[in-house]
Amino acid sequence: MLQHRFIERARKHPNKVAIRDRALHRDVTYSRALLGALVLARRFRKMERGRIGIMLPTSSGGALAVVGALMGGLTPVMINYSTGAAKNCAYAQAQCDFRTVVTARALVERVGCEELPDMVFMEDIMAGLGRYEKLLAFLKSRLPPGRLKRITGSGNLDSPAVILFTSGSEKDPKGVQLTQRNILSNIDSFSDMMDIHGMDHMLAVLPYFHVFGLTIHLWTPLCLGMTAITYPNPLDFKVIARLIKEDKPQLLVGTPLFLEGYARQSRPGDFASVKLTVAGADKCPDSLRQLYREKQQLEIFEGYGTTETSPVISVNPRDGNRPGSIGVPIPGTRVRIENIDSGEDCAPGEIGKIMVKGAGVMSGYLNDMAESHLRLKSGWYDTGDLGVLDEDGYLWHKGRLKRFVKIGGEMISLVNVEEALKAVTGEDVECCAVELPDARRGSRIIAVTSKPIDEKDVAAKLREQLPNLALPKKYVVVKEFPAMGSGKTDFRTLTEIVRRQEANSPG
Repeated sequence: MLQHRFIERARKHPNKVAIRDRALHRDVTYSRALLGALVLARRFRKMERGRIGIMLPTSSGGALAVVGALMGGLTPVMINYSTGAAKNCAYAQAQCDFRTVVTARALVERVGCEELPDMVFMEDIMAGLGRYEKLLAFLKSRLPPGRLKRITGSGNLDSPAVILFTSGSEKDPKGVQLTQRNILSNIDSFSDMMDIHGMDHMLAVLPYFHVFGLTIHLWTPLCLGMTAITYPNPLDFKVIARLIKEDKPQLLVGTPLFLEGYARQSRPGDFASVKLTVAGADKCPDSLRQLYREKQQLEIFEGYGTTETSPVISVNPRDGNRPGSIGVPIPGTRVRIENIDSGEDCAPGEIGKIMVKGAGVMSGYLNDMAESHLRLKSGWYDTGDLGVLDEDGYLWHKGRLKRFVKIGGEMISLVNVEEALKAVTGEDVECCAVELPDARRGSRIIAVTSKPIDEKDVAAKLREQLPNLALPKKYVVVKEFPAMGSGKTDFRTLTEIVRRQEANSPG
């Protein structure tokens, strides 16, 4: 059990710093973290049965609330506060059948969310702690490890560990219930494959409502006895670059957008403590690899995963990095490439759907049997991504199946259009390709850029790189691209913005 692994580390290294909370300038030792989690477990048990909502930033309070929920026999439901906090609270409550949302006033104010009747604030919990509660938590923390584990969880590895929601970048978010076994297997396989057991400090800035942040930045350091250096805003590039220099993490794991921001705000040598840099959640551009090589003498190891797989599916081995690929499957995980039309296995080098099987794969979507049956067949999870396995077993990502459009009978990759756009517009321009309906051809491609461009010049250059069917029919400027909590572009919202612009444009 995740909370039992944490207890083992807390009892073995009570005085070691578990969480260096850089926003609060507070170091929380493993013994103090255990006390805090036990106090919260008792409080949470009085508030809810079954599930409890958690809407907290990446922080000591956020981490201990998740641990406390599990210790109290509750499943934490992680709520995204970056894309409409109030709306997401209501959506999670309706989907998951709970009322209480544990949050913080500072966060609610920062994201502009009104205080809702079902919210319970961490500030109030901490301010209202009595001597009896503190003494009870202390006495529990001194129990023999076996007894302490028995009162903080059943030991059933198939019990739920968390409910997360898919990004909603393409359709309404789905509830993903991950078990203890799902997350523990992912931590163990990733840690063994990437040999991180000897590392002592990890930068932890990804949001806990995202599976990448929950598994890698919250549970991995607590299960391995590392120090997590937390900071609540991964977009605060300048501050985080300074934290890397000052707190000297050995493990740096993040999305390409965030990793680029930190590197650009750094000076050569600032990342000297880092032994391993891993990028995931989005395609790692060659320019980012080059930036890390030249500025910090670091190689980026790209990985791949999904919410439904806890998340890691594959990663490039430390002794066999192949830039451009998304690595090889982690131990205990199998990947096969399925032909889109026939359902048969593809030969090496042939593009098809990426199918995944292993201990990290969820059992299904919460209260959505239809979608579960659509995506899970005989234990194989259909990622919705297209990819290729090469002769050596390395996986290469070729884009989302839903980010292909059929025009004139041909399948056109929007990702390929975007890459061509980026190549001809320059690094300072964000680019995206979206699909809109077309009465004559079914679909048409619209190029979206964050700055005005010379459309005639760009169109001429694209004609040299793309077939006629893939050429954008129109160019639209959206100054700020909507993003998910992970930093990935929110394609659904961006498409809606472009659709509205089209509807309101003259003619």
